[in-house]
Amino acid sequence: MRKSVKKFLFVGGVLLFSLTNAQTSELTKEQIEAKKKAAAEEKAKLPKPYHPEANAELDIKNAVKLAKKEHKNVVIQAGGNWCIWCLRFNNYLQQTPELKQIVDNNYIYYHLNWSPENKNEKIFTSYGNPGEKFGYPVFIILDENGKQIHTQDSAVLEEGSGYSLEKVKDFFNTWKPKKS
Repeated sequence: MRKSVKKFLFVGGVLLFSLTNAQTSELTKEQIEAKKKAAAEEKAKLPKPYHPEANAELDIKNAVKLAKKEHKNVVIQAGGNWCIWCLRFNNYLQQTPELKQIVDNNYIYYHLNWSPENKNEKIFTSYGNPGEKFGYPVFIILDENGKQIHTQDSAVLEEGSGYSLEKVKDFFNTWKPKKS
């Protein structure tokens, strides 16, 4: 009888454990689907700053010319309209006056497209293919002469489902041009 009770409790425990895990997995799948849907809705509402059809090489040359004239650096935000974190960063920057002011005063800003429509392989190769290493968005800082002076992984700027004001401020302040 004892063996039967122990066996019954053991089998019951395994069954209960299995059911609990099955429900948890199901909830996790539902949660994942809900997050995907929320991200898609968010992405649809955000501005799309990347232009696959653009001549990025010419645009960056023009950005460098303007940076030289205005004694600014160039920040290239590489990514695409497919990338929720790229769109979030762009929107965060545009909606945060403190950050927008730092960028407007110190940088010429350019969104370098990477997407199936246009991977801009020649340009990405010239900057060491940072998207392969860090993912997107990734930031490339050029001085006013067009020399690459820094590549920034955006993951270290994140906080929760967005970006940290202090970390982003520190990043832009660290790489702004040294005014003489």
